[in-house]
Amino acid sequence: MLGKVIKSTGSWYMVLGQEGRQWECRLRGKIRLDGIRSTNPVAVGDNVEFEQEPGKETGVIHKIEPRNNVIVRQSVNLSKASHIIAANVDLAIVVATLWHPRTSTGFIDRFLVTAEAYHIPAAVIFNKCDLWDDNEMGEAIDLMDYYEGLDYVSFAVSAKRGDYIDRLKALMQDKICLLAGHSGVGKSALVNALDPSLNVRIGAISDVHEKGKHTTTFAEMHHLDFGAWIVDTPGIKEFVLYDMEKETLAQRFPEMRNLMGGCRFANCTHTHEPDCAVKEAVENGDIAEWRYVNYIRMMTDESHESVKDES
Repeated sequence: MLGKVIKSTGSWYMVLGQEGRQWECRLRGKIRLDGIRSTNPVAVGDNVEFEQEPGKETGVIHKIEPRNNVIVRQSVNLSKASHIIAANVDLAIVVATLWHPRTSTGFIDRFLVTAEAYHIPAAVIFNKCDLWDDNEMGEAIDLMDYYEGLDYVSFAVSAKRGDYIDRLKALMQDKICLLAGHSGVGKSALVNALDPSLNVRIGAISDVHEKGKHTTTFAEMHHLDFGAWIVDTPGIKEFVLYDMEKETLAQRFPEMRNLMGGCRFANCTHTHEPDCAVKEAVENGDIAEWRYVNYIRMMTDESHESVKDES
């Protein structure tokens, strides 16, 4: 039978069969995928072949269909292994907050770089706009305008108050959408605002560290009543790039990619070389200094930014 993995718990997988029935499945032996060393060989969003176990109401996965794409990061526990967050995604959405907790631009940009690497359209959605004062509103507008200028969809919502939820629905219509971000940014609350019938559990923010409490233990895909699928992921403290070549990193920054032909050297790293069009654009203000700083941090492996970062 053919089906799609809609939940992963590490050892068991919930597979939605073509006939609409959900099957609890396990893996048959080890499945190798294109030489990728991953902590989770099967990911939410995977299309799989499976069969019912004789005499049981469970199934066995014996083949994973070729993937259109993946969103992947470095494993937290194994430095040379990847963790596949989701597969076969139509839209990757990073949910960010200015405070309670703060999402660093470094975190956002590493997520966007990964989406660029796998040619996945991406959006930056700022939640909790109901909490902003005038200064925070100005900061958010500056960030959203910059990302919009790079052709990323970016706007503010309030899961609590319902602001611009209809715009988010329109963006997600008929797509498989990944929802990722730090714990506490309101991913589960957004899912509930999008489709209240799901009643996804919502956690609280720790007053001590302003960190969210994990409410989603495992990645899970939900079908929403307006025709979209959403992959709700556990809160991500750090998004460390996996297997990203430094020589091609600038190509994942749209504003740098458009200028690279103007550099004196074809292999310019945009760090120390003379007559670099990218560095000139930073000096002229055409490329935001904070974006360039995030690029340099990725180039120098300073990529372990946590929820407490202020950049």
